[in-house]
Amino acid sequence: MTTKVLIADDEPNIVVSLEFMMKRAGYEVLVARDGPSALEAIRRERPRLVLLDGMMPGMTGFDVCEAVRADAALAGIRILMLTAKGRDADIARGVGAGADAYVTKPFSTRDLVKMVQEMLA
Repeated sequence: MTTKVLIADDEPNIVVSLEFMMKRAGYEVLVARDGPSALEAIRRERPRLVLLDGMMPGMTGFDVCEAVRADAALAGIRILMLTAKGRDADIARGVGAGADAYVTKPFSTRDLVKMVQEMLA
């Protein structure tokens, strides 16, 4: 059984890149392109990890993260926030929302894959 990873991002180039990297690393990849569909996919598919963009249409990644953390049935899902918002206040907001890790864009693909592997180990 493969490990499910959800990529929740509205930027097509980021989705393509992350999808390629995660599949190459051996993960089953799911994709959501806005906040509401990300939350729906999390509830339906129960991925082990969500790569969650902070700013998406419909519902921010921060709001998605808070909704996931408020649902006890989803407690085991790991969340890695990926966002261009790198100010200290933004990082604090992501961690405060319940993110397990926070990475600012642009990021090193090699470092990101390593971080994902460590989070899922």
